Amino acid sequence: MTAFGAVVRAVSRRALRVLPALGIGAGTAAAISIGLSGSDPLQAQSGYTFTGVASCAGSTCHGRSEGNGAIVRQDEIATWQSPSAVSGAHSRAFNVLQGRRGRQIVASLGYNGQQEAENCYGCHATFAPVSQRGPKFQLDDGVGCESCHGPSIGWLESHYEIQGTHANNVANGLTPLDQPQARARVCLDCHYGSTERGQFVTHAMMAAGHPRITFELDLFSAFQQHHDVDEDYVQRKGRPDSVRLWAVGQAEAVARATDLFARPAYGTQGVFPQLYFYDCHSCHRPITDGKDRRLTFETNPGRPITFGQPPFNDENIIMLNAVADALAPGRADSFRNSARAFHASMNQGRAEAQQAAIALRQEALALSQTLSSRSYDGGAAFTVVERIGSNATAPRFTDYAGSVQAVMAVDTLLNAMVSDGRVTVGAAAGIRASINRAYDAVTSPESYRPSAFRTALGEATSAIGRLQ
Repeated sequence: MTAFGAVVRAVSRRALRVLPALGIGAGTAAAISIGLSGSDPLQAQSGYTFTGVASCAGSTCHGRSEGNGAIVRQDEIATWQSPSAVSGAHSRAFNVLQGRRGRQIVASLGYNGQQEAENCYGCHATFAPVSQRGPKFQLDDGVGCESCHGPSIGWLESHYEIQGTHANNVANGLTPLDQPQARARVCLDCHYGSTERGQFVTHAMMAAGHPRITFELDLFSAFQQHHDVDEDYVQRKGRPDSVRLWAVGQAEAVARATDLFARPAYGTQGVFPQLYFYDCHSCHRPITDGKDRRLTFETNPGRPITFGQPPFNDENIIMLNAVADALAPGRADSFRNSARAFHASMNQGRAEAQQAAIALRQEALALSQTLSSRSYDGGAAFTVVERIGSNATAPRFTDYAGSVQAVMAVDTLLNAMVSDGRVTVGAAAGIRASINRAYDAVTSPESYRPSAFRTALGEATSAIGRLQ
C-alpha cells in the first residue's frame, strides 16, 4: 500500500470528516530531545530524563479504562494503545519494524541490528539515549508520550499538581503542543524528516518498501487527539483553531523540506540528488516503447522546469501559495516568486538549487510566523477553500501528491467550518458526496487522472462556497 493507500470513509471525533487510511507504518510520530536544566532536583537525583509510558499509566493519571476524569479524560493510554484505530498508530510503530514488511525493508537495505536502530528507531520509538532512560522506560513501547510531550523528568510533578499550570509545565520542559509552530516542528521530525538520528527516510528506504511520507498538521492532530477541548482546556491553553493549525503546518512543512534539501548530507546521494524530495509518480509510471503513450507529466504553471525533469514534490508549496493569497496577501508575491525561482533552479545546478532552497525557507518561516500570530474569523476557511479551487490554483494540481494534499485541505477546512458553527453538520453531510468524489479521484496513483481530479475538486469547493 502506498502512503495514501486505499482511501476509506471514517468519522472523526470532532465532526463529519472523510479520513484517508494513509497506511503509514513508519514515521508515525515525532521524537524530540529537549535539554533540561541541570539544577532540576529530580534530574539531579535520578540521572535520567525519560521516564517511559508506564509513568503516565496510573489509574489516577491517564490509565483509566473509561474517559470519566474530572479534569482530563484519563483514558489517554487506552486511546494511544488502540490495536487497530488510527489513534493507536504511535503505540504500534515499533512493532511495525518486526512485521513482514519491516523485516523485508531491513533485509533489502542490509542493515545489522545497530544500523536498524540508528536509521529506524528515531521515528518508530522514543529513541532516548540509554543513559537517559528511567527504570520504567521500554523502547518497544513505540512512539510514547515523551516523543511528543518531551522528556518528563522535569515536568512530571508539576504536571499533576493541583495548582499546577500549563505555563509552569512548559517552563519545566513540557513541549507546548498547543502552539502551532511547536506542534508542527515536533510532528515533522518524523512526518517529513529531521537531522536527528534515525529521522530521515531516504529514497533507498522507499525503494525497499517504506511508504512515502506525507503530512497535514490539523488532520494528523485529529488522528492523535487524546483529549477533549472543553472549558478547562480552553482556560489553560486557549481555544485551538483548525485553520491556523492547517496553515502553519503547510508553512512549516515547506520550511522543513527546503532546509533538509539545502543540506549536502541530505540533499544529495552520490552523483544524484536525494530523490526522496521529488515527486515519486513523475518517474514511477508505466514505460513502453510502443507508438501509443500515456503521459503522466503535465506542464505545471507554478514550476518553470524543462519537460520531463523530475519535479520537486511541491504539494505543500501549492497549498502555502493558496494560504498566502488568502490570509497573508502582503507576503504572497514574495513567496510565489521564491517558489518559482526554486523550481527554476533545478534547471541550473546543485549550488543554485541550494541557494534558492535557503531563500524559499526564509519566506516559508516568515509566513509561518504571520499565520501563527494573526487572528482568524469564521470566514477564513471559506476564503482559503475558494482559493484552492480557484483558476489561479487548480491548474497546479497535475501530480498525485499535490492533489491528495488539496483534498485533505478542503476536508480539514470544511471540518473547521462545522466546528466554528459556520456550517451545520447537516449541511456538511449534504456536500459529502462532492468531497468523496474528490477522494475517489485519488484512490490510488495508478488510477489518478489530473483532469478528473480537478473537476471533482472544483465541484467540492463550489459546493462549500455555496454554504457561505
